[in-house]
Amino acid sequence: MARLQGMSRKRREALAAYAFLAPDTLGLLIFVALPMALAFGVAFFKVDGFGNYQYVGLANYRLMIGDDQLLAALKVTAIYVVTFVPIAFVVSFALAMLVRNQFRGIGWVRSAFFLPNVVSLVVVGLIWQFLLVDKRGALSKLLAPFGLGDVSFLGTPSLALGTYVLISVWFLMGYQMLVFLAGLKDVPRELEDAAAIDGAGSWQRFRYVIWPLLRPTSFFVVVNSTIGAVTGLQAFDLVFVLTKGGPARATSTVVLYIYEQAFTFNNLGYAAALTTVVVALLVLCTGLMFGLTRGGRFDED
Repeated sequence: MARLQGMSRKRREALAAYAFLAPDTLGLLIFVALPMALAFGVAFFKVDGFGNYQYVGLANYRLMIGDDQLLAALKVTAIYVVTFVPIAFVVSFALAMLVRNQFRGIGWVRSAFFLPNVVSLVVVGLIWQFLLVDKRGALSKLLAPFGLGDVSFLGTPSLALGTYVLISVWFLMGYQMLVFLAGLKDVPRELEDAAAIDGAGSWQRFRYVIWPLLRPTSFFVVVNSTIGAVTGLQAFDLVFVLTKGGPARATSTVVLYIYEQAFTFNNLGYAAALTTVVVALLVLCTGLMFGLTRGGRFDED
């Protein structure tokens, strides 16, 4: 105790910071860094899931070149990302602007929008599967008067992926709304009031005051939702419960394909190689986004 009292305040604060960071750092090393390192090592072996390891070098990586199902899964994932990310961005940002100002019942409204995000994705998938079940689902009965009662939203290849995207947006829009709200809280009202006094309209205040100050928050939302769309829970849990990659592999994401290779076909080495490639692509894409936008600032300070 006396030794701690003899330390400078700066050093005591540094020790306290390290103590608070230690649990998270240890968790990242054990549950993220170590599995990633093991996956990278296993990628050079043929593993059958029964404890048999055979060194094959780069054979697992060469196998990807002629894997048509992998290419199909990458295509599905790419379509999902380029549709889900912008739709979720626009919807969540619009909700944040809608509930930004205080009014009676604002807490209930915000809670209602955020509520889906606190429910397990497995439960969300089961609920939507119940609502969308062919001909007997609640949505089919609601659409029956319009002649759409026989539409199979999860059983039709041309509709399944779009349905999956919309359910994902519904699930995550509340979380992204709160992120945008946090960013909007940092926009000084004085700047908006000054712009209004100078004659700026609503669009001009948004374009020249709110949006420039909200760019770092927007960048975080885009990066976070992009990573989540490729490797997040909705990229596996939700699609696994809803369609298991069907129909006709129309919703088979790359994460689901890796799961199938590892735990259905016992190709653990190939699954590990796929994982390292997906992580490398995500790191590359994230790095490009950081480089092109300077972390969401876009402009020179």
